[in-house]
Amino acid sequence: MPLPRLPRTGRTTRPARGRTTRFTSAAAAVLVVLAAAGCSAEAADGEKRQKIDFGYIADYNQAGLLAIAEKRGLWAKHGLDASYKVFTDGPTQITALGAGDLDFGTIGPGATWLPASGKATVIAVNQLGQADRVVALPGKGIRTIADLKGREVAVPEGTSGDMILTLALKKAGLTRQDVQVVPMAPPTAVAALASGKIDAAALWHPLLGTVEKRVPDLVELAKSADFAEKFVFPSSVVASPKTVKERPGLVTDVNRVLQEANDIRHRDRAESVRITAGFLRLDERAVAEDARNTQPLSTADLLKKTEDGTVARWYAALQEFFVSTGKLDGPARPGSFYAGGLYTKAADGK
Repeated sequence: MPLPRLPRTGRTTRPARGRTTRFTSAAAAVLVVLAAAGCSAEAADGEKRQKIDFGYIADYNQAGLLAIAEKRGLWAKHGLDASYKVFTDGPTQITALGAGDLDFGTIGPGATWLPASGKATVIAVNQLGQADRVVALPGKGIRTIADLKGREVAVPEGTSGDMILTLALKKAGLTRQDVQVVPMAPPTAVAALASGKIDAAALWHPLLGTVEKRVPDLVELAKSADFAEKFVFPSSVVASPKTVKERPGLVTDVNRVLQEANDIRHRDRAESVRITAGFLRLDERAVAEDARNTQPLSTADLLKKTEDGTVARWYAALQEFFVSTGKLDGPARPGSFYAGGLYTKAADGK
């Protein structure tokens, strides 16, 4: 069975809006004028809307809020016009933010060290996830993490899969030096594991669902839930520090959209799955399975956890881990990279 084609990194998309329009040179000139005027676009109703580019990973966790916002017209409601770019991981999105190719993006917990190092600012907690796994092919003599000693393990570096591998090795009394870490982009790791070219990998759902179609008896060695006593695994919405500093009104508007979409997702998972499946053009059953690895929180709960310091403690614990692995030289104050004040301001303005 051939592997399904994954979206190309950085491709601009507008899911469920039909074919891509080929612009004439005259239309292109109009776009240049609009960009010079502050990247605003005039809608059919005559209202000018702020254009934004939003990055996401093509799964329920990372794409769900964008899918709901698109389907329910929330961007237009708050004066925004969103376009989307598909990525396969969080670190690549943060690189795109720094290059000015994105306005906002979505990352998993494994990439949180990048905001903590000053390369991005978290504007909102998306939801909590437990999708990450360390897995091995059957019949390779690998039944526990300890059996990985000396073996090759495919790892998308700087991701939540990378983080779970390190935690699992430490729990088993091993270090990364005890295994042969093979850095791979997520789609490459999926293909290598499914074809048997590598014996083990640190990945996440729904990518692992693709592997399981070829290898249904994949051996699970470790999972996010194994470390729940010490760590919470939030996925986050991020922007460049420059955007947050210079355009706080835009960030507030985006947060209002995210908060409305979040409450729709929290109230009705089945409807959220249906909307996200349509947005991603994926089978609804596969998206529903992916959704089981997430823990949504209401906006009211996220606001409370922001104000009482719970969110800051989540990020502080992750920083301790990243310091221990050498990703960070030292911990940063969570308030320096989580714009919780703008998140609460968005709710106040509803």
